[in-house]
Amino acid sequence: MLEIILCSLVTILPDYLYRRYRQGKRIGHEITLYSVWFELRYGIITCLMLTVALITMIFYYHPSTTSATMYFRTVPIMTEVAGRVAEVNIDVSANVKQGEVIFRLDSAKQEAALLTAKRKIAEVDAAMLSAQADVLKAEGQILQAQGDYQQATDELNTKRDLQQRNPGIVPQRDIEKLTVLQAGRQGSLDAANAAKQSAAVRVTALLPAEKASAEAALAEAQVDLDKTFIRAGFDGRVEQFGLRPGDIVNPMIRTAGVLIPEGAGRRALMAGFGQIEGQVMKVGMVAEATCISKPWVIIPMVVTVVQDYIAAGQFRGGEQLIEAQSTARPGTILVFMEPIYQGGLEGVTPGSSCIANAYTSNHERIASGKLSAFKSFALHVVDATGLVHALLLRIQALLLPVKTLVLSGH
Repeated sequence: MLEIILCSLVTILPDYLYRRYRQGKRIGHEITLYSVWFELRYGIITCLMLTVALITMIFYYHPSTTSATMYFRTVPIMTEVAGRVAEVNIDVSANVKQGEVIFRLDSAKQEAALLTAKRKIAEVDAAMLSAQADVLKAEGQILQAQGDYQQATDELNTKRDLQQRNPGIVPQRDIEKLTVLQAGRQGSLDAANAAKQSAAVRVTALLPAEKASAEAALAEAQVDLDKTFIRAGFDGRVEQFGLRPGDIVNPMIRTAGVLIPEGAGRRALMAGFGQIEGQVMKVGMVAEATCISKPWVIIPMVVTVVQDYIAAGQFRGGEQLIEAQSTARPGTILVFMEPIYQGGLEGVTPGSSCIANAYTSNHERIASGKLSAFKSFALHVVDATGLVHALLLRIQALLLPVKTLVLSGH
């Protein structure tokens, strides 16, 4: 309607003034309701053509959308293991800090496993003391075996010396007995050395490995016990949390609730513009938005990201070929817009629906002086028409509460 009024000011109105005051035709006489079309046909046709051209130019170079939302990410509250809820520390909706326990599962089994792992470590420590005592015992046995072997060797050497000096003085049977005794004492010494080596291996290798395994089992049991405490991974707010003590939770079936990060959805506005405006939408464009949750307020914004892909075209590989007609609605170009001034989105509830305009600016191209006079004038016209769209947005912001509360049958 506003475009028709503007176009009629330079088409129908001059045509009427010409016929009324130049040609002297009067309303109700020469100009009647039936002769309006014939008398003002040139102005009406020109007005309609200019209106269509103006609307096309405005909506192309200064795109608008009602599909603008402050999207925010939610994190499901889930357990890594299935179990029965033993304790709940928050209500249905509450603020939480990072590391705060939200709820706890029954941990009797995990606590028993942790106690068993601790006992295993104590058992290995006791075995370590016993093995160290075995090393000391083996060292004593080695000293005893060395003494016995040395005694047998000395006695055998003495008997042999006497036999060499005075043959027959020492019976050959005694020398053979001493030889056998020396060999036995050597075996006892070797056995004592082997016992010491075995005890030393237990102390230095076997028992430390068993203790490391027991400590790993203790750490695993502690991890399993920690999994029964469901904590907040970051500062945020828990919503729709309905667990109560005694409930059974299973991560494969359902979540316990949702955790919304602090400040989620308060940084940027995501808007979907038509595909035909893909060549116009650029990073750095000035934009404006008005949201239902904050009526009668225009928020100055700037385009920070223009997504290079349209979500309607994505697919997952499967056993069936893609049918193009299955895409019921054409996708939009997703644009991220952030407020120009700090705190611009304060008071806007995350998830709120908004109306957004983006404005094309050719000021730098015009100021460069590299364009012809006609092209500079045309770009001036393009930039000036953004005022019409800005005015339309303000009219929408003014009527939005009335439309929502009154005309929608609220």
